[in-house]
Amino acid sequence: MSKPLNQSTGRRKRAVARVRFRPGTGQITVNGRTIEAYFPSDTQRMVITDPLRVTSTVEAYDIDATIDGGGFTGQAGALRHAIARGLVALDPEMRPELKRNGFLTRDAREKESKKYGLKKARKAPQYSKR
Repeated sequence: MSKPLNQSTGRRKRAVARVRFRPGTGQITVNGRTIEAYFPSDTQRMVITDPLRVTSTVEAYDIDATIDGGGFTGQAGALRHAIARGLVALDPEMRPELKRNGFLTRDAREKESKKYGLKKARKAPQYSKR
């Protein structure tokens, strides 16, 4: 296997994605599996490949990703973030287009922590007058 051109990291919720770019034909591998096997949902695959479509580099690089933590949606968002950051590192002229589409901004929303006396972060037990 050839040496990677670039490595980048992306995050969303509790998910962390590490991505390595190699020159190739557009193969995306996630944790040793194809993207179709790892993300069966078309929506998630579309979210992941958005930065490549916007910059017209869908078939320019082979991408090898390692994802840890979170659920499928968080992992897809983390992978999109990592791919966008990697593309900017490879070619800084892609930055304005990726920034305009919001792919370089880290989605900082996290799960709110549970409060004592409540069932979840905000859900309270049913009020009983008597």
